[in-house]
Amino acid sequence: MIYDVIIIGTGPAGLAAGIYAQRAELNTLLIEKNAISGGQIINTYEVDNYPGLPGISGFELAEKFRSHCDGLGATVVTGEVANFEVTDTNKKVTLDNGEVYEAKAIIIATGAAYRKLGVQGELQLSGMGVSYCATCDGAFFRNKTTVVVGGGDVAVEDAIFLARLCKKVYVVHRRHEFRAAKSLCNRLLNMENVEVIWDSVVDQIEGSDLVEAIQITNRETKEQRRIETDGVFIAVGNVPNSEIYKEAVAVDESGYIIAQEDCETNVPGVYAAGDVRTKSLRQIITAAADGANAITAVERYLNHM
Repeated sequence: MIYDVIIIGTGPAGLAAGIYAQRAELNTLLIEKNAISGGQIINTYEVDNYPGLPGISGFELAEKFRSHCDGLGATVVTGEVANFEVTDTNKKVTLDNGEVYEAKAIIIATGAAYRKLGVQGELQLSGMGVSYCATCDGAFFRNKTTVVVGGGDVAVEDAIFLARLCKKVYVVHRRHEFRAAKSLCNRLLNMENVEVIWDSVVDQIEGSDLVEAIQITNRETKEQRRIETDGVFIAVGNVPNSEIYKEAVAVDESGYIIAQEDCETNVPGVYAAGDVRTKSLRQIITAAADGANAITAVERYLNHM
């Protein structure tokens, strides 16, 4: 069978594309490598900026997206893409289990992964006090001391979440002001058990079997400091999940697939939606909008084949 469109990834972008594809009566297949749909939002404790659903948990929002898609009769298979091939007419996707699927158009909606600090002790202590998801692992650090590294929305949200559980939360940020939304910053800075350490970077994470401390350096004064902590939550951005597609489509210097608002790449019939593509704002609502735009572009492409 040759599908009209294959959607790779079932985060907000992929599921929105699936909903729009089903409504457009396109012969559609969605591919998800994980057991649960939703992408990174399933790890978000609270989503307060998705219109009409203030305060919803990321997991619940992901469930709503998926149930909407399923309710329209979408076909979803589980597997990780091992090979991606573009021919003159169709596109082939091979999964790690050997299954091969073919379509006239492809939407890459694979999202992004957590960026690593790349410091000594990070990999060795991952899962033993080093975490990239406060809502996943925060409960293990109740009444303990934790450190959050970063200064964007996710880092500030993580620190607020942890401050509700932990006796002390340090926030280490390499700049002198946060990049997060002002409302979030104000909430964080008003929490009594939070200490922000500005202009500083983590040099090392210490510990044998579990995290014991971090070593940091102030970028301005060069002063070094050791902070004892039970956990380190790293929130310094994301890396696009685009590695397998780099030979087929154009990417920028950071690895994001180059695509504009219509989600079209430099390859006819191949589209990129959500956090994996070049864009100025990566939010749930913009990812969902990408899914809608991508299907509109796919319909236009199919009509001219």
